[in-house]
Amino acid sequence: MKQRGMYSPEERSPSEFIKMSQALARTTSGFVVKIGHASRFLFMFISDGLTPPYEWKELFRQCFVVGNKSIGLTAITSFIIGMVLTLQSRPTLQVFGAEAWLPAMVSVSIVREIGPVIIALIFAGKVGSGIGAELGSMRVTEQIDAMDASGVSPYKYIVATRVVATTLMLPILIIVGDAIAIWGSYIAINMQGNISLKLFLFQVFDNVAFGDIIPALIKSYFFGFVVGIVGCYQGFYSNKGTEGVGRSANAAVVMSSLLIFIIDLLAVQILQLFQII
Repeated sequence: MKQRGMYSPEERSPSEFIKMSQALARTTSGFVVKIGHASRFLFMFISDGLTPPYEWKELFRQCFVVGNKSIGLTAITSFIIGMVLTLQSRPTLQVFGAEAWLPAMVSVSIVREIGPVIIALIFAGKVGSGIGAELGSMRVTEQIDAMDASGVSPYKYIVATRVVATTLMLPILIIVGDAIAIWGSYIAINMQGNISLKLFLFQVFDNVAFGDIIPALIKSYFFGFVVGIVGCYQGFYSNKGTEGVGRSANAAVVMSSLLIFIIDLLAVQILQLFQII
């Protein structure tokens, strides 16, 4: 007995296939247009924004704004991450009699993976949404068009300065956040035990190697670049008034967060490949 609403391919009318084909065509064409816009935007950023003369004053201002906007939230979040990770890992290590490995395990986990990814996601939510909303409002109020008409390149003055600022500042924020998270771990260990700061730091630096720091630092530059370029792209092509500004900010956070996870996954695969070789 056939269920209601279930039809075999022979029973479907030609109009249904036409509608499905049209919907698929619209989706495909929209995706291709998006790829074209993104490719053109990236090309203009490289060809126009990264060629001299450079807007050094605006770049330094954006670096200060980006870093100052994120340092407070980064510090608080990193401190909590260090404490929570320590408090949750301690009972498990106690079961196996490996409580002495707690500083090493927490520090390596933070430096390798947890610190860069969590701070990058916070950075995307705080800075990426701000860039998308700022450029979206500039597009809606026609400031970008006026800048282009007056002979000032918006790619050089607006886009390049923000993308370079996010690329440079995120690794610094991650280094600061890792240090604060390790400090939070030290405080959490002493909440239920007693370990000297000298012994704690010895166990941390004895187990954290350059092979842990360098890959995390390299991928943090890609995280910062993705947050900046996605936020600028979404704001640069914003439309539909104030509603478009909100959509640009939301899309900047969603897309940059997704790309951060993808880049992190690729980085892990590349590291494993080199270790095999």
